[in-house]
Amino acid sequence: MNSEIQQILSGSILEEEPSITLGDLCNACSVRAVQIVAMVDEGVLDPCGRDPRQWRFSGTSLTRVRVALRLQQDLEVNLPGAALILDLLEEIDALHQRMTTLDR
Repeated sequence: MNSEIQQILSGSILEEEPSITLGDLCNACSVRAVQIVAMVDEGVLDPCGRDPRQWRFSGTSLTRVRVALRLQQDLEVNLPGAALILDLLEEIDALHQRMTTLDR
């Protein structure tokens, strides 16, 4: 295997445990810290820690940032709208899981 393929195949499993720093999240999503802070202020993200230097994010935060960015870029949704859409999408997923459980 060449190194290019190995880079594509390597990765990490992201857990629910808060372990991603603000810097890590910014690097992974190619955004500035100001954008992440705005997402925290708007309720898109809920980090553990008191201030940005101590913030830790779960693996699901990475997905939420990426979806919020796509909503903003592709559909021109503002940040409060993106926060609402993300919450509604999570609610729909939870309802689907409940329905699946009840069907069994």
